[in-house]
Formats: sequence, C-alpha cells, structure tokens
Amino acid sequence: MKVTSLWLVVLASAAAGAGCAKGEQANQTADSTARNLTLAPTESSATMRDVPAPTAEPAAPAPRPPEPVAAPAPPRPVTPVKPPPPPPPPQPAAPTTLSLAAGTEVALTVDDTITTRKAKAGDPFSATVGESARDANGQVVIPAGASVSGVILHADPAPNPNGSGRLELSVTTVTVRGQTYPITAAVVGKDTVMKGRGVTGGTAAKVGGGAAIGALAGHLLGKSTAATLIGGAAGAAAGGVVAEKTRTLDVVLPKGATVRIRLTQALTVSAH
Repeated sequence: MKVTSLWLVVLASAAAGAGCAKGEQANQTADSTARNLTLAPTESSATMRDVPAPTAEPAAPAPRPPEPVAAPAPPRPVTPVKPPPPPPPPQPAAPTTLSLAAGTEVALTVDDTITTRKAKAGDPFSATVGESARDANGQVVIPAGASVSGVILHADPAPNPNGSGRLELSVTTVTVRGQTYPITAAVVGKDTVMKGRGVTGGTAAKVGGGAAIGALAGHLLGKSTAATLIGGAAGAAAGGVVAEKTRTLDVVLPKGATVRIRLTQALTVSAH
C-alpha cells in the first residue's frame, strides 16, 4: 500500500514536470516566432502592407531678427503758458463839450499888418491862435491854428512924437474844429510899434511957411538980398523944427505880431 502511494506521487510529479516542460517549450517557440517576424529581411516574399512613409514637416522659418527700436526723441521743453492779462478798466466816456474858464489867456498872431495910417474904426481883422489853449484837465479846448475874427474899435495916429496914438481891437468869434463860436474877451497886450509918416504935405507946409516968414523978416530988417536969403534959411530951419515936433506918428501892428486876449466869459465848444 505504501509502495502504491509512492508510485502515485512519483507519477504525479513526473506528469507535472512534463507539463511544465511542454509549457516552457511552447513559450520558447512563441518567442522564436516573434523574433523571426520582427527580424525578417526586407526582401522577404511575405506579403506586406505598403504604408506611405510619413511626410517630413517643413522646417519652421527662422525667427526674424527684432527690428531696431528708434531712440525716443528728447522731450520738448514745455513753455509755461502765461495767463492772459486782466482786461483794462473801462475808460470813462469821452466828454461831449470842453470849456475854458473866464480869465484864461490866449495868444493870437495877426494875419495882416494893421496901421492907424489906413485903418479906421469898424474895420474887421483876423488872427490865428498861436498856442493851444487847455482846460484845467489838460484837454485842448482851442487848438493852435484856430481862426479868430475881430473888429477895430479905434485907429488914431499920434498927433506928435510926444503923443501916444491909439489902436484898439476887439475879438468877436473863434472857429474850432469847423464850428464858429462867439467869444467875449479883452485885449490885454499887443506888440505895436510907432512909425513916422515922413515928409507929408503938412510937414512941407510948416517948413515952407517958416522959410517964407524968415525971408520976409530978413528983407524988412536987412533991406538987401543977402539979408533976405539969410532970413529965409533961418526961417526954414525954424519951420523944420516946428514940423518935426508936430509931425504925425502911426501906431502899427505888423503881420505876425502877438496879441494877447483874456476871456471875460467862459467859452464852451464841442469836443468833436
């Protein structure tokens, strides 16, 4: 019994060993076949499935070099913006009229010569303002060059060198900026000169009368021609002295001479 059991164990072991050997042999055969398939030559007659070779991908383009970057321009200097100046204050409205107070003096120059030898009372005369007349604020009321009209009140020559004669004037209007205004003023000064008329009929009569009287006296006293001539010469000399002492002198206001007037009433004129 024990022998039989031992044989059964041996047989089982042998069968198991044979099975293991067959399994190992099968595994080796499979591995050999796999290796033969893998290592088959390219010219093998075995049917093979043609597969197209993979197409090579195009090479990526070379990266472009970076473009040079221009250096930034230096910043421009910033000019500070000045605030606008404040608007000027409103100007006061321009006056529509201008005035000269009473007592203001104005200098004139006469346009033509005035002499008592020719002039007579009532004759007109004209003059020009020589210097601008201004008011208390400095505004020109009567500009230089303005025309002034007037009248001769008296024109009396001097009866002799010891006399004074008389030439009196009066202004009546002034023309300012094209408009004429009445003016009330007194003449307070004028640059007159005295001028003798020379030998006139009256002077010659005085000299001749003296000579005749002298000649008559010489003839009556001397009873000779010489006495008559001497008396005539002496009488003429005496007549000349009388004529010189009694000759007429004229009052003359030459052209361009200055006449000063003083306003006796305020004068108002248009400012435009």
